[in-house]
Amino acid sequence: MTTKIYNVLFLCTGNSARSVMAEAILNVLGAGRFKAFSAGSFPGGKVQPVAAELARLFGYDAPLRSKSWDEFAQPESPSIDIVITVCDNAAGEVCPIWPGHPVTAHWGVPDPVGVEGTEAVRRRAFQSAWMMLRQRIELLLALPLDKLDRMAMQHELRAIGQVERDDER
Repeated sequence: MTTKIYNVLFLCTGNSARSVMAEAILNVLGAGRFKAFSAGSFPGGKVQPVAAELARLFGYDAPLRSKSWDEFAQPESPSIDIVITVCDNAAGEVCPIWPGHPVTAHWGVPDPVGVEGTEAVRRRAFQSAWMMLRQRIELLLALPLDKLDRMAMQHELRAIGQVERDDER
């Protein structure tokens, strides 16, 4: 008996920080159970250096790149099981019709790219976004996805998006 590998697509408008960090985190923590991808509705064309650094430090050595969500709406694209938006703008946009009609959820995460201030302040914003994504991804990893029907899976994934970071309580 083979275990299903779930393909997860993280979406954000620019695909330069939050969605690529989520891609890296899930690919490291969910290795063997999940294959994560990321994309943007209006990709900026480059990954933010701090986001790439955090991914490398976490052990993700695959190249990260900013790309359009159109890459994943093609017939030859990997079949996506779960689509998770990580920014409020992307959550409100009209998404392509995804092959396979994946389960969708929104996990809003504050944008570290827009934070102004010293290098230390900006770095803390990226680390905060990273930790919020990691906590939510750990909750995803704890779900018994193989035992959930589509509606229950969608409910659980959306509930994860409502979880606050431990240090925000």
